[in-house]
Amino acid sequence: MTKNELVDFVCKNQSGLTKKAGSEIIDAVFEAMQHSIKKDQKFAYPGFGTFVLRSRKARTGRDPRTGAEIKIKASRTVGFKPARAFKDQL
Repeated sequence: MTKNELVDFVCKNQSGLTKKAGSEIIDAVFEAMQHSIKKDQKFAYPGFGTFVLRSRKARTGRDPRTGAEIKIKASRTVGFKPARAFKDQL
């Protein structure tokens, strides 16, 4: 689903909501999620799931083109764990 499809879906389900207002609301929600993950290292939405900040250690990998060993730096990423209610719907 693209952002435009999400905006259309939200606006269709909420009568009187313009696409511009829907887009601004969605942007605000995702901005709040990013802020929460960055500050608290997690964002949980009941019935949907939890986004958690995860740290990856530095490691050795392989360049798929040459087969040479390369060093991969430590990094941070976001993981998602779906709520039971969400998993049961799949």
